[in-house]
This record gives sequence, C-alpha cells and structure tokens, in this order.
Amino acid sequence: MSQVPAKPSNAAVAAFLAKVEAMPAVRPVSARRGRLIFAVDATASRQHAWDTACHLQSEMFSATRDLGGLAVQLAYWRGYMEFAATPFLTDTAELARRMSGVTVMGGQTQVLRVLEHALRETKSERVNALVLVGDALEEAVDPICHLAGQLGLHGTPVFCFQEGADRVAEQGFRQVAKLSGGAWAPFDASSAEALRALLRAVAVFAAGGRAALTRLPGREAQRIAGQLPAPQR
Repeated sequence: MSQVPAKPSNAAVAAFLAKVEAMPAVRPVSARRGRLIFAVDATASRQHAWDTACHLQSEMFSATRDLGGLAVQLAYWRGYMEFAATPFLTDTAELARRMSGVTVMGGQTQVLRVLEHALRETKSERVNALVLVGDALEEAVDPICHLAGQLGLHGTPVFCFQEGADRVAEQGFRQVAKLSGGAWAPFDASSAEALRALLRAVAVFAAGGRAALTRLPGREAQRIAGQLPAPQR
C-alpha cells in the first residue's frame, strides 16, 4: 500500500530537525544557562509573523526547563537603520512584554548588523545559537557570509527561518546557515506549528546539545533520530 507523501512544510521541518540532530553537541558549561539570540525582522511586511513569534517565544523557555534553562536575547531591526537588542532574559513574561511593546515599521533588512552584534556577544561570552527569522535579504551577501563564517569559528551556529519563498533570501540564508554550521528552514506564516517546532528544536539544542534534542518526545522526532548518521567527531 502506497504512503501519502508528507506535506512540503512538514518535510522541511523534518529535514531541519534532522540537520540539527546531526550537529556536534553544544553544551553550556556547568551551572550556566544556554544562551540564544532571537533575531526577528520587524519591518512592515512582518506584522503577522511578529505576532506569531510573540505568542510562541515561551516555547523556547518551557522546552529547556529541565536542561538548566535558557537565556534569550531579543534583537530586531526596523525603520531607517533602527536596530535594538535586549539584555539576555530568563523570564518568558519579560520577553513577551518587551516583544509586545515593539511595533513593526517599514525599512530595509539589517542582517549584517545582526551578525555583527552576535559576533560581539559571543566573543564576550559564548552564544550557543542565533535564530534569525525573516522573509527578505536586501543587502550584499559577501560581507554577511564573511561574518557567518566567523560565527562558525566561534561555535555560534545561525538557524535561518525564512517566511515566504523569496529566492534571493533563500540563497543568502542557506549560505549563512552553512558557513556558520547552522541550518535553514522555511515556514508558512499561516502555520504556527511549524515555527513552534523549529524554535523548540533550536532552544533544546542551545541548552543541551544534540543529546538533549534526541530526547524530544514525539513519533516524528524518534523517526528522524533513527535515520541519522552518527555525528562527526
């Protein structure tokens, strides 16, 4: 009996989870929370995705509670060269409060500034992962890729979650993910579940590494884990 093929969005999430599970372990030092930068495009086209992210950010905290927790820094760009970042927060209510106070505003992408910021942060104190959520890339790719490579050398993988199907953005985000040692995955703004699964996976990875990710409950996670090659040493 033939099987019904998986929906593209589900297949993309499964492929992303497989890539993350195959990565080397990234564990925080003893008694130290995992640190994650959550960078979201807050330009005018992003209102729906921003609202979705506001509701789902608590997933990152709840998923890592048993792993020692997570410290999340919100970073965003909007308007005319406006870029901002919060301190690293350990309280989901505080992160939600800060996100809800941000209104989207038209402007160009500032991915380069996000990567520059992440590199400064991880040089000061290790950042275990950078999540980048956006739908466009309107900047020169070469300087961005150079910074992505530096983040990779410092052990900070970039996980690019792309809304929509812009081919220029996809090519750029894929390169950023590859050069930093992270991963790229698309998501549909109408499906909160896809973004929920992606945020949860990276949060668990940032807090406890590959071993913690493989312990995520769910038939899909177990099926993916059983198909993965052994991680590289």
